[in-house]
Amino acid sequence: MTATNAHVPSSCPITHPLDLGEDGVNRPGLYINPLYHELCAAGTGVHEVVRPNGSPAYLVTRYDDVITVFRDQDAFSRQQALGDDDIDLEGTILSLDKAEHAAVRGVVADHFTPRAVGRLAGQIDAHASAQLKHMLRAGELADLMETFALPLALNVISDLFDLPPQDREPFRAWGEAFLATSTLGRSEAAEAQMAMVGYLAGLIEKRRAEPGDDLLSTIAARGEGIPPDRLIKLPLALLVGGWETTASSIGTFIQVLLSHPYGDYPTAYAYLVDHPENVESAVVELERMFTTAAADALPRRAIRDTTLPSGARLREGDLVIPSHVTANYDPRAFPEPRRMDFGRAPNRHLSFGHGAHHCIGRHLGHAEVVAAVSLLLRELPALRLAVPAEEIQRKPGQVIAGPVSVPVAWTPGAADGPAAA
Repeated sequence: MTATNAHVPSSCPITHPLDLGEDGVNRPGLYINPLYHELCAAGTGVHEVVRPNGSPAYLVTRYDDVITVFRDQDAFSRQQALGDDDIDLEGTILSLDKAEHAAVRGVVADHFTPRAVGRLAGQIDAHASAQLKHMLRAGELADLMETFALPLALNVISDLFDLPPQDREPFRAWGEAFLATSTLGRSEAAEAQMAMVGYLAGLIEKRRAEPGDDLLSTIAARGEGIPPDRLIKLPLALLVGGWETTASSIGTFIQVLLSHPYGDYPTAYAYLVDHPENVESAVVELERMFTTAAADALPRRAIRDTTLPSGARLREGDLVIPSHVTANYDPRAFPEPRRMDFGRAPNRHLSFGHGAHHCIGRHLGHAEVVAAVSLLLRELPALRLAVPAEEIQRKPGQVIAGPVSVPVAWTPGAADGPAAA
């Protein structure tokens, strides 16, 4: 057992995920579980938890410690922790270490650099504008997720792979099933993975024979030497994560902006209508505070004895869960972490991970969210939630957390200005 000399401010053992219900379904809310703040403050911030299968693990909550777990592949292995994942990630880019991980990632890395994403700005804006027009044609009431966020994110990532338009909705259905973590959903998840792998394998063969300038053609051309299973699962991980995370962020952030005051303004949305130059930094702050991860980062296995910056000792064989969710609220890294501050600088949050396994699509996803939020602020300054914020439900039993729906309404006119002093 690993000693942390910490007083755990809760009854032991602590079950992880923290939002796991008695029915075995994880139900994270909009705000992080308050216990996370207590765990981060107590002792070294490293605490023993119990996984749903009864096995022990160590939850790492402080910023510097989480960075160490993310970055040090000589001490912490993703590959050796695969048996403790909530979904089957065997063979994906998320399951590999060191050279094997770098080889697979290197096949597509140059498509996701800031410069490469910058070249997609016009395409992203065009998709956002087209989807907004579609939403507006429905009247003055809509579900932002179904009519705007999900189609936007799905079409942007599908265009990168040049997926045929008629195949995009079926792929979305497979992806949603694949991301299920509940016991009841795992058989459907396995079937969905098989369907996606079979579909992508056939498409890769077609692109080998008739290559284009799309990402799938790049994977087909550069994949020599990569095991077939890993090559096929590379686009699977990019496609599924590429739209669910982005769409969930758009829905969540708009919900937050429309339901939280900011400064002298009744809502943060109204503030940004008057201060569009702050959208970029606002999105970064929202990424820090409202991550779409449903239950911390993927676990690692300690492959040698290690002492973290906090002084906590981890021993070879320990299962380690880095909580970037909690690290984003560590007051040692973020002064007044529970205060939403669109001017926060620096803001090196960990919602996209850190080190070799940082999210390869972070720049693309961020660009899509900024484009979506900017467009809504400009075209719908009077946007509002059509239901009380507390009635908006979040997806249960999914790897990626997000709202089921975000009902919104709008009327012509400007947003409210600063509240009267």
